[in-house]
Amino acid sequence: MASSTRDGDDGSRDAEIRLWREDDWWLAEDVETGVTTQGESREAALSNLDDAVALERGDAGREPTEAELRAVGIDTEDNATGDEEPPDVLD
Repeated sequence: MASSTRDGDDGSRDAEIRLWREDDWWLAEDVETGVTTQGESREAALSNLDDAVALERGDAGREPTEAELRAVGIDTEDNATGDEEPPDVLD
């Protein structure tokens, strides 16, 4: 088991991370958030955990730019919900 101080903290709060192996996978859990990830190596599991915790806390992710959408073939002017209600899964 390992613990570390969160970026920007003064050291008064430690974040606990649990890391263990199950079969061919490494699992990493952030105890505070309960977020758990896996990877084929310790490094991969911890990297995945960093990403997942950032998403959980709202510190990652952003809306794509119009240029990024066009780059993958999405025409932003031709894609709109209009007056239609979004599907129930988006509520």
